[in-house]
Amino acid sequence: MLTEQDKQIIRELQNDLPLVRRPFGAIAEKLGMNEAKLIERIKLFIEDGRIRRFGAAVRHRDLGYVANAMVVWQVPDDRIREVGPVMAGFKEVSHCYQRPRRPEWPYNFYTMVHGQTREECEQVAERIARATGLKTYRLLFSTAELKKSSMRYFE
Repeated sequence: MLTEQDKQIIRELQNDLPLVRRPFGAIAEKLGMNEAKLIERIKLFIEDGRIRRFGAAVRHRDLGYVANAMVVWQVPDDRIREVGPVMAGFKEVSHCYQRPRRPEWPYNFYTMVHGQTREECEQVAERIARATGLKTYRLLFSTAELKKSSMRYFE
């Protein structure tokens, strides 16, 4: 069972972290608790599955990366473990994951590439292709940035 304090912690963690040197200290102070105790509770939440992960939503457009492309790849199944880390190692790649192929969609690997121009994204995809030896891929460019949001609890 969650205590009222647990619910308060979860409510606070749903918000953006304060942009200060010790964000958990600031949250702890707001909740009237010790920073070490807050971190201890967060670790417990992670261990028992109440919190699955912490994530950051970067607004790439605000940083000047206005061209974004999902690059879809045909990767032989026996090369996934080899190719994945290579692709993920490119600084321009923010997401890298495998998905099942479909009869009408032969692509099984995806990388989200960010650049300042479409040409820059194309060049990154070409560099990835050379690094992996893969030949079959497509770039699907973003046309709009949709609002990123997570589930909210105990509102």
